[in-house]
Amino acid sequence: MKHVQHTEALSAINRKVIADGETLPAVKLRDGSTVQTGTVATMLVNIAAYNQGERGEVERQLELAVPTLFKVGLFDLFPPEEWIRAGNPGRQLVGEMASRWQAGQSNNT
Repeated sequence: MKHVQHTEALSAINRKVIADGETLPAVKLRDGSTVQTGTVATMLVNIAAYNQGERGEVERQLELAVPTLFKVGLFDLFPPEEWIRAGNPGRQLVGEMASRWQAGQSNNT
């Protein structure tokens, strides 16, 4: 089973959006890859935290989410360039991270 990059780490990170004692499953997509649920919701919480001035760990968590966000098609619906132009510091950061990740993937092929 192929896990999308950082799936295991996202399992722990994404707990911030659910009640104590609850868990979010990793799910297998039609292409056979596995992604962690809750990643989009956690990204939204982290963007809000970033916009309120949090740095460091919140930036790391946003960066770890990028491969999963690509895999589930978020950046097909809202391309990184659109995030960068949004006028929202957290969205801009995610867009920049997504652009760098995408460029790195292009260089690896």
